Amino acid sequence: MTDDRTTLRRELRARRRNLPAAARIGGAEALAAQLLALPFAPPSGYVAGYWAMDGEIALHAWQLRLPRDCVYCLPVLHADQRLRFAPWRPGDALVANRFGIPEPALAPESLLEPEQMSLIVLPLVGFDGRGHRLGMGGGWYDRSLAFRQRRPAPPWLVGAGFELQRVERLDAADWDVALDAVCTEAGTVDCRSALYV
Repeated sequence: MTDDRTTLRRELRARRRNLPAAARIGGAEALAAQLLALPFAPPSGYVAGYWAMDGEIALHAWQLRLPRDCVYCLPVLHADQRLRFAPWRPGDALVANRFGIPEPALAPESLLEPEQMSLIVLPLVGFDGRGHRLGMGGGWYDRSLAFRQRRPAPPWLVGAGFELQRVERLDAADWDVALDAVCTEAGTVDCRSALYV
């Protein structure tokens, strides 16, 4: 990770943390509409989100509006440095992982592989108009979704963030896994065509 990426990551994290509460709530509502309107939004199956931390845009409004036959899942850190996913509903037990992020309290053998998801919504620190994603720097999603470099889908991969996290250009590293779309409160970047709709 270069100093430029470190500096950019710090600036963008501060930018999203400084958003007022009303903008966060409105942003989450608008994001839900963008996610539900995706042309590849699944009517059924496992869909994964994340537990919003550090100013990330929240997914609760989307989770509550998912089609009845969709099962919402949260990521779980695994010992092999890859993510697994666990079904979760509000009220289900959670435990904090080593980074302090809540995860469903399920036995490892009950967890689902990334390949079993129909759609994964990924958190991001920054993104550009081509849909390149800047994450927190740990590489968890890139390692877990490396199989997507060999085959395009499923699962569909969608970044979620606030429009103020958009930057002019991010250079992709060899290990970066391409997104199919990025959704914000303001619109959707369709990365399959790199057009803003």
